[in-house]
Amino acid sequence: METYGYRFSFGPWNIHEGADPFGPAVRKPWSFTSKLQVYRALGYTAIQLHDDDAVPDLHDLSPDGIVQATRGLRHRLDDEGLVAEFVAPRLWEHTSTIDGAFTSNDPLARAYALDRAKKAIDISQELQTDLIVLWLAREGTYLREAKDARRAMDQLVAAIDALLAYNPTIRIAIEPKPNEPMDIAYVPTIGHGLALASRTRDPARVGVLLESAHAILAGLDPSDEIAFALSFNKLWSVHLNDQNGLKYDQDRSFGAVDLRRAFNQVRVLEASNYAQIGMVGMDVKALRSQPEEVSTKHLRNSIQTFLRLVELARSLDQAQIAALIAQRDYEELDWLILDGLMRQA
Repeated sequence: METYGYRFSFGPWNIHEGADPFGPAVRKPWSFTSKLQVYRALGYTAIQLHDDDAVPDLHDLSPDGIVQATRGLRHRLDDEGLVAEFVAPRLWEHTSTIDGAFTSNDPLARAYALDRAKKAIDISQELQTDLIVLWLAREGTYLREAKDARRAMDQLVAAIDALLAYNPTIRIAIEPKPNEPMDIAYVPTIGHGLALASRTRDPARVGVLLESAHAILAGLDPSDEIAFALSFNKLWSVHLNDQNGLKYDQDRSFGAVDLRRAFNQVRVLEASNYAQIGMVGMDVKALRSQPEEVSTKHLRNSIQTFLRLVELARSLDQAQIAALIAQRDYEELDWLILDGLMRQA
């Protein structure tokens, strides 16, 4: 498969049992080992990891035990020809973070979140990746009066500063989302993430990760959010998927809902030579109605759609596009793109 210089990743959660916010699992779970074995066949060379994907018994192990478990995983990744793209502390599921993690009103909960994030950094070092992703999933509230939003920003900066001080080689990518699971999120967009990064002790080591569906849920176009982050040289990863309206986070296959919206994300990445900057993550899940035996086709479809759109972006006559823009003949430009998309289809 020709990848045009791009490297692709997905997380083990993207091979999924079909549970959604309104119903339980409908497919049998895959073992972690069996998931690793399908990466290369699907065209992926990197794995995204939460801390407890890498070390399932995280809370029961000593620091040395975490190191040993992580080294074992690294050998398994080596055997499969895979690398770790990033490690993310899973700060949104534990009972200590019901009221938030770094912005909890409970100082013990904030201490728990910081300690767990430091363990994620230790894991990342053993997996030889410098990228830590912070999805600030519960950094918000269900009731505005229950928290001081300005103080929460100070708490987030303090937490990130502590992590930067803990290890001088890591980079932190903030992954914004406007809602879900928290009704009111404190870092809902790429702009919020970059503003937060600017306040930290070492802004050069704090960037962002854009997920397509999260931008759509904020009423924004993902390609504009991508371009905004790229203009600051701060786009360190992307999670591409699609979203059918302002519903719960659906993680549809990339381009499955709006192919032109997908094309524009690829077009912006191409224009900035993103293949030399970071990996393309596919944060997608199979439809709940998909049978178990064909429950990885969403990963195949997403990577193939991306690569077909790369081909389209590279095939367009840039001189013709420039001439149409100069003439303000935007209807002809519109047709040029539509015709290309239909030919690709």
